[in-house]
Amino acid sequence: MAMGTRKNRQRQEQLWVAHAEMATGPGHPFYKRLNELLDGEKFDEFCERECAQFYAENNGRPSLTPGTYFRLLLVGYFEGIDSERGIAWRVADSLGLRQYLGIGLDEGTPDHSTISRTRRLIDVDTHRKVFFWVLGLLADRGLVKGKTVGIDGTTLEANAAMRSIVRRDNGASYEEFLKGLAKGSGIQTPTREDLARLDRKRKKKGANDEWVHPQDADARITKMKDGRTHLAHKAEHAVDLETGAVLAVTLQPADRGDTATITETLGQAGENVADLITREAAAPKPSVNLEGIEEVVADKGYHSGAALVATKEAGVRTYIPEKKQTGKRHWIGKKDAQQAVYGNRQRVSRNYGQSLLRKRGELIERSFAHCYETGAMRRTHLRGHQNILKRQLIHVGAFNLSLIFRRLIGAGTPREAQNRLVFLAFAFECLINNLRESNDRLNSLDFLHGFTNLSRRYHAPHRCHSKRWGSATGC
Repeated sequence: MAMGTRKNRQRQEQLWVAHAEMATGPGHPFYKRLNELLDGEKFDEFCERECAQFYAENNGRPSLTPGTYFRLLLVGYFEGIDSERGIAWRVADSLGLRQYLGIGLDEGTPDHSTISRTRRLIDVDTHRKVFFWVLGLLADRGLVKGKTVGIDGTTLEANAAMRSIVRRDNGASYEEFLKGLAKGSGIQTPTREDLARLDRKRKKKGANDEWVHPQDADARITKMKDGRTHLAHKAEHAVDLETGAVLAVTLQPADRGDTATITETLGQAGENVADLITREAAAPKPSVNLEGIEEVVADKGYHSGAALVATKEAGVRTYIPEKKQTGKRHWIGKKDAQQAVYGNRQRVSRNYGQSLLRKRGELIERSFAHCYETGAMRRTHLRGHQNILKRQLIHVGAFNLSLIFRRLIGAGTPREAQNRLVFLAFAFECLINNLRESNDRLNSLDFLHGFTNLSRRYHAPHRCHSKRWGSATGC
C-alpha cells in the first residue's frame, strides 16, 4: 500500500455536490430520545403558540423558530457549555446536533448573535412558562410531589471585572478615587506604591452602596465560595425533597441576605405547585400534593424570627437549624416570633427533622453541582438579571428533563450515557475474562482428576490385596 500525503490530497472543491453524497451522521441516541419526548409532547407547538406575540406575521425574513431556540439552550446544559457563542460553535461542528435541531446539511446553523437576539426578543415570563411546561412533564410521570421543599442559594460569578467598578455618586474609577484621597492627604503626585499603601489602610473598601459596575448594575461585590472577592449574582433553588426536582429558581442580588430572599423563592415555588394542582385536579390519582407546600427545609443562614413568622403565616412548617448565639434572647413584644422559633426548634430536634436536613444537603447540592459545575454556569456570560434569568430558567429546566431520562435510560446527559456504555463494556469484558479463567481452572481440575483416576487404576490391586488381608487403612 502506497503512502498518501496531505499535499497530494489538496484539491479544488466541486461546485455541485449530490445530496446523497454529502456526509451524514448516525445521530446521537440521547438526543434522538430527547426529540422523541419533545415531539410526543408537542413542544414546538407550545413554544410557537406562546411566542407568537413577539413575531410579525408577514414582515421580514424567517427567524430562528422558538422551538429551535429553546433546544439550543438545552444543549448548553447537556453539553456543559457556558456561553451562547460556545453553543453556536458546538452545533456547527456536530452532525448529530444538526439532526437534533432539524437543520439540514444545506442550511447554516444559527450564529451566536441570532441566539442572543432571540433571547432579547422573548421575555422572562415566556421562559418561565417553558420551565413550568417541563415541570408538567415531571408531574405526569410522578416526579413532582410538592409537599416538602428545600431552599438554598449559591453565588454565580458575574461577567464583570472588579477593576472596572466606578463610584455611584460621581462615576469616578477606583484609581481616580485613590488619587483624590492621596491629594487630600497631602501627596500631590502619588505613585502606584503610594496608592497601594493608602488603599491597604482603608476599611470597607468594597461597599456595594458606594461602587457599581457601569455595564452590569445588578452585579454585587461579594465573597465567593472559594474565598475570592468578585462581582457576583445569587441563584436560589427550591427543590422537591422527595424527587429532587427543582420547583422554582430565582436570581437575587448577591449581597442580599438569605432571610430576605427565602420568601420570594418560596412564593414562586408555591405558585408553581398551585398551578400543577390546578392542572392535575381532574386526574384520578394526582401525583402532586393537593394541599400544596407544607414543609420547608433550609440551612441556618435562613433562620430569623421574621422569616419564621412569615412562613408560619403562610401555613408552612419550617425545619431550619439555629445559629449559635451568645447570651439569652429577649422576647418582650415578640410573642409571634417566640412561638415560631420555639416550634421550629422542636421540629428540628426530632428524628424526622434531622432526616430532612440530611436530605436537604444531598438533593439541593446535587442540583447546584449539575447546573453550575458540570452544567458550566458557575460563571455567567450575560449581564443583567433579566438576561441571566432567561438562560438560567431553561438551564434548570434541562436539569429537570434529565430526571426523566434517568428513569428512562438510566442517564441524564449524553456524557453520562456514554460513560454508562463504557462501564457496561468494561463489565462485559471482565465477565468474559472471569468465565475464561473459570473455564481454564475447570480444565486443569479435570486433568488432575484424570491423573488421579489413572493412578488409582494402577494401585487398585495392591489396595484390594491389602483389604483382603484385613488391613484397617487399606495400605
